[in-house]
Amino acid sequence: QVQLVESGGGLVQAGGSLRLACTASTTTFSINAIGWYRQTPGNQRELIANISAGDSTNYSNSVKGRFTISRDNTKSTVYLQMNSLRPEDTAVYYCHGEFELAGYILYAWGQGTLVTVSS
Repeated sequence: QVQLVESGGGLVQAGGSLRLACTASTTTFSINAIGWYRQTPGNQRELIANISAGDSTNYSNSVKGRFTISRDNTKSTVYLQMNSLRPEDTAVYYCHGEFELAGYILYAWGQGTLVTVSS
């Protein structure tokens, strides 16, 4: 009953910036929490940023100080602002959400968006 769609990926040079967006297909459910993950071939999917109720945020050490996660509940959208990008940030980025309606909880993954950082 909820779908997530990522957008904003692309090719940038090292030191550049991108802003990713994760948009829900319905406004019926409220967003309790959204996590941004990334994955490269041969590696596990890594949680890099999370935002929960009350706009509490957490970041992995690899992105802390460079990436910022934020939410706009009126648009059912969560953003990931990525600054000072490095080639090591190249990956497919996914969002994962926890949604709630009248105490009913469900989870969803987005389809992923590719970020490529050139040296």
